[in-house]
Amino acid sequence: MSNTYIYLASQSPRRQELLKQIGVRFEMLAPQPDEDSESIEAPLPQEKARAYVERVTIAKSIAALARWKKTQLPWAPILCADTTVSLPNSIDGEILGKPSNAADAARILNMLSGKTHEVLTAVAITLSPTTKPTCLVQVSEVEFIKLKPSQIEAYIDSGEPFGKAGAYGIQGLGSTFTPSIRGSYSGIMGLPLLETSQLLDLAQVTRL
Repeated sequence: MSNTYIYLASQSPRRQELLKQIGVRFEMLAPQPDEDSESIEAPLPQEKARAYVERVTIAKSIAALARWKKTQLPWAPILCADTTVSLPNSIDGEILGKPSNAADAARILNMLSGKTHEVLTAVAITLSPTTKPTCLVQVSEVEFIKLKPSQIEAYIDSGEPFGKAGAYGIQGLGSTFTPSIRGSYSGIMGLPLLETSQLLDLAQVTRL
């Protein structure tokens, strides 16, 4: 049986924009203010980036299903995603999440400066209220130029680093720091469209 729409369990404007780009109808099933999403997103000790992003996305999917069960809404497949930035083999730990403040953003940007890092996005779909989420992971490589302190300061002042894994947005001013990428531009933005499309096909979701 085909589905004419999905639930998107994410507040990310970029993910909403990308779904619209491929003609997917969706309704929001965003986290409620009383939900503890921060504890879900806390990395475990020595956790590798791929294991982390898969675990968080599946946990978000389970939370979204529980959220749906509290509503009177009709069933539709639930889509979740999570993105993390990784510096493999970094002595400071390889998972770089969203900056907590300006000093943390500066720390992360200094770590990325002049290096190539990985951006991992996991996307998961829950096909029915009784099935486990199906999850795919996309990995891209992003090269950063050597950033001057004045560039980092100006970028933080722009406000763009906040709310973004790795403290930058590839679709905004952050693109001026990246001479090359290898992988999925949409994945770096937060929703890899190839993998998302494969999951939507699995759920028999019709497009506009």
